[in-house]
Amino acid sequence: MSKPFKEQLLHIATIGKTVGIHGDMKFHDKSDFPEQFFNGSTFFTNLKKEITLVDVDLNRGLIRIEGINSIEDAKRFTNVKLFTTRDETRKNCHLEEGEFFWFDIDDCEVYENDIHLGTVHEIERIAITDYLAMITDEKLVQAGHPKKFLIPFIKPFRVSVNIKKKIIIVEGGMDILEAS
Repeated sequence: MSKPFKEQLLHIATIGKTVGIHGDMKFHDKSDFPEQFFNGSTFFTNLKKEITLVDVDLNRGLIRIEGINSIEDAKRFTNVKLFTTRDETRKNCHLEEGEFFWFDIDDCEVYENDIHLGTVHEIERIAITDYLAMITDEKLVQAGHPKKFLIPFIKPFRVSVNIKKKIIIVEGGMDILEAS
């Protein structure tokens, strides 16, 4: 894993407190892809160093880091954040049909009936639903609509997604914008 540009890093987990005397630590997965955490997987940290996981128990929420064998050594990693790159995410994480990485959805242009509603600024998860956090098209803002709004990223609102062209077609998005 070579050192990436800072903007490519994705925060995917945080290490918690130590557990036991052999260097085990609580593990808080912040991603939707637990399969990327396996024995031998390597991640960047906010300590500006790479670490390799040598013992991963996702059922118990515990990990151990290569070279860390005591509670004293493990305590240095409490609250350390783990990061990966987009390329590593694509390599290690499996998407089902109709699923997308959030970073691929960012900056997509959203249309409804050939009307440009705006650009996806980020994805927000509220309860169990993902929403497109939109920056409204300037023409619609000038017509009196809010500068930002949310569209549920589920059917029936989501009609089609073309990641290569960075275009999302929605239905009902204009109604949501007008009600915002």
